[in-house]
Amino acid sequence: MNVSVVLFTSDLRLHDHPPLHAALDGAREVVPLFVRDRAVDAAGFAVPNRLAFLADCLRDLDAGLRERGGRLVVRSGELVREVCRAAAEAGADEVHMSADVSAYAKRREERLRRALEAEGVRLHVHDAVTTAVTPGVLTPSGSDHFAVFTPYYRHWSQKRLRDALGAPRTVRVPDGVGSEEPPSYKGISAGLAPGGETEGRRRLTAWLRHGIAAYEDRHDDLAGDATSRLSPHLHFGTVSAVEVVHRARAAGGPGAGAFVRQVAWRDFHRQLLAARPDASTADYRTRHDRWRTERTAREDIEAWREGRTGYPVVDAAMRQLRHEGWMHNRGRLLTASFLVKTLYVDWRIGARHFLQLLVDGDVANNQLNWQWVAGTGTDTRPNRVLNPVIQAKRYDPHGTYVRRWVPELARIEGAAVHEPWKLPELERATLDYPDPLIELAEGLARFRRARERD
Repeated sequence: MNVSVVLFTSDLRLHDHPPLHAALDGAREVVPLFVRDRAVDAAGFAVPNRLAFLADCLRDLDAGLRERGGRLVVRSGELVREVCRAAAEAGADEVHMSADVSAYAKRREERLRRALEAEGVRLHVHDAVTTAVTPGVLTPSGSDHFAVFTPYYRHWSQKRLRDALGAPRTVRVPDGVGSEEPPSYKGISAGLAPGGETEGRRRLTAWLRHGIAAYEDRHDDLAGDATSRLSPHLHFGTVSAVEVVHRARAAGGPGAGAFVRQVAWRDFHRQLLAARPDASTADYRTRHDRWRTERTAREDIEAWREGRTGYPVVDAAMRQLRHEGWMHNRGRLLTASFLVKTLYVDWRIGARHFLQLLVDGDVANNQLNWQWVAGTGTDTRPNRVLNPVIQAKRYDPHGTYVRRWVPELARIEGAAVHEPWKLPELERATLDYPDPLIELAEGLARFRRARERD
């Protein structure tokens, strides 16, 4: 065998890349290929923030390949056609790629397999590239997937992970395979973080040295921003989930254990979506909700999107999302709970807005976390409601996070910033800040009536 194609998708790295490793082992030359899939654009997943991060990733991947004597081949168009065309130009016998879990990815993989086989080219799909544990490997008795995290995590923790692979020293690419220039895009969030494997590995190393030890105690600290911020890099695959777990476990300590548990949550959602692909749009466990919609709650929804609900911690988190294309995980829980439980708005509206802005916007994690909060997913307490005031005082006790993102309230001292409506009327009138959209007790009562009714 002389030539293989390696199709990069959400695995934009050279370290710990099993498809690339297998291709280099079996072929004299390889074509590292990325296809800007027009179908992804048409489906609405190609949004500015993720396109900007993707562009960073592709430029960095190309630079890494060039350091090793190769280059990245970039194409735009229908993925199956472009992969077949690149394989024909290179005279390739095989194509290697990573497995994915969404319904769209599975259909695309099957179309690609059939098209390549018609041309006499074999497709090899590699597991455990975008996850630590392959979806479907761990199953409970009598079911094809785990529906509750705790038993899944127990099995996940006992599963031996494959060893992480090093980056190749040399990559030889055949002549005559045409390529576009790696793209350049601008995100809509001014504070968008840079992408690429170089940045991802730098961030991972810094996190393991200086952040992970305190993770168990500080991961909910909104103002402290004491999380890894690796989620965009895991989403685009610029760091390997397998390598992350190995290195975190080597660091040791309760902080590492708590952090690895979050990686397991990511795998948990992927195994669930692999088994129930309709959960990206349909209730995993219906509660027969009659949610308010864009038509019936337009003003409330718009206030939530803009960070003008009158609840400072909710507004701070929504403004962080707008500015950075990222949001602290505790903020995600609070903003989601406020939308679906306090305002009783359909979780799909919130999930769609997050996917429009989040640079780590991942169908499995995003949709299934929204379902968890809505009580239609895997939460064993489907009617829990997070009180934004109590949560704010617990996780932002000095109001630092709120004042950082809601400058209208910056001059209010201490925890009083979480309840500006309690200020004297004259002082409140000087704030360019709205009154609460709804009293929390009223929202809670409406939600309970809705759930009890059904």
